[in-house]
Amino acid sequence: MQKDSLINKGFLVHLNLISTFVIVFFTFIISNDFTTQNSYIKMIKLKGITWNHTRGLLPMVATSQRFTELHPDVEISWEKRSLQEFADASIEDLAKRFDLLVIDHPWTGFGAQTKAILPLSDYLSNEYIKDQEINTVGKSYGSYVFHDKLWALPIDAATPVASARLDLLEKNSLEVPKTYDDLLTLAKKGLVAFAGIPVDVLMSFYMFCCSLGEAPFLSEEKVISETTGIKALQMFRELAQLIDPANFNRNPIQVYEAMVNSDEIAYCPFAYGYSNYSRIGYSQNLLHFYDLVKLNDNPMISSLGGTGLAVSSFSEHIDTAIKYAGFTCSPQVQQNIYTDNGGQPGHLQAWKSERINSVTHDYFKNTLPALERAFLRPRYYGHMYFQDHAGDVVRNYLMNGGDELKVLEEMNSLYAESLKIQTV
Repeated sequence: MQKDSLINKGFLVHLNLISTFVIVFFTFIISNDFTTQNSYIKMIKLKGITWNHTRGLLPMVATSQRFTELHPDVEISWEKRSLQEFADASIEDLAKRFDLLVIDHPWTGFGAQTKAILPLSDYLSNEYIKDQEINTVGKSYGSYVFHDKLWALPIDAATPVASARLDLLEKNSLEVPKTYDDLLTLAKKGLVAFAGIPVDVLMSFYMFCCSLGEAPFLSEEKVISETTGIKALQMFRELAQLIDPANFNRNPIQVYEAMVNSDEIAYCPFAYGYSNYSRIGYSQNLLHFYDLVKLNDNPMISSLGGTGLAVSSFSEHIDTAIKYAGFTCSPQVQQNIYTDNGGQPGHLQAWKSERINSVTHDYFKNTLPALERAFLRPRYYGHMYFQDHAGDVVRNYLMNGGDELKVLEEMNSLYAESLKIQTV
């Protein structure tokens, strides 16, 4: 009996060991099978490139986060580049590295002719494209149309507008300038600044020309007529001599940062607008934004800016990238997630939103007229060559003076060279 009992106990121990092994084995098999099945759900990874500012980066991150919550099999990451790189870097090179590109509209022609980006009007519904066209902010929609196709969605709209530190003006018993003569008077008090790096002074030169009644690039022989060009340069230099030379090293962001972080600048007559600085809590001091001053009884006409969201033709996930682009530019997202996270929308309904204007001290309502009449820069293939070099010519004249005719001749030479540049 004792022997049988020992045998039975041994059998039970052995049986328990076998049972434990079986449970562990099948648990491993089931777990491994589940993991294997999950591994078959391949994540779609998209990479995007934007520019280095709250307005450029945060809304892209926020919309990507929400998009991936709605599409768990998608991951979207963003890299940022400087504002200068944003204006200068070839989108053909970027398109080979990124699926999504936030671009400056003068790159549209280059992107279209090199086929680095996709014609989004061929992929999105007619109803969607029509909504974008109807709700364009000024010529924003048209700025991304080339050869009758839309090459980027206008996610962001901007043009040079005026801004002021009202507290500093009030402290000095001064008012926001209404005319160009008012602007000169205020500038003589040392309280005015504008963005003076090459690309910005070139845009401002266009502004002076348009405001004098003649738009640049009306012919292929010259940038502007001598009469208008000379007058524009002289007016611009008169104002430039009244500002701190430090501003010739500042882009719009750096001008705004100087305005909100010191008490030296009370007014900026023209710089690409950034609604972030009109929101309480964003910076140490608040900026209020306005339309441009009047010249010869008419508001000045600035050069359209803003950004578009393009999809790389090199992307391995074109359908998903286009789906995200459509999501980000949709009216609902533009009026909510995009703008609430520091974005400056490209959809007209967002600009007209009472809610959005209430948190930006009427930034959008006040500056919309400037957007609606803004000058649209050329977008032909070689134009970026002209833009990259002509700004240096204007800036040098503003800082050092010179012969206006020679300045115009040098610009005409650059223009002629840019028209000869062809795709390879």
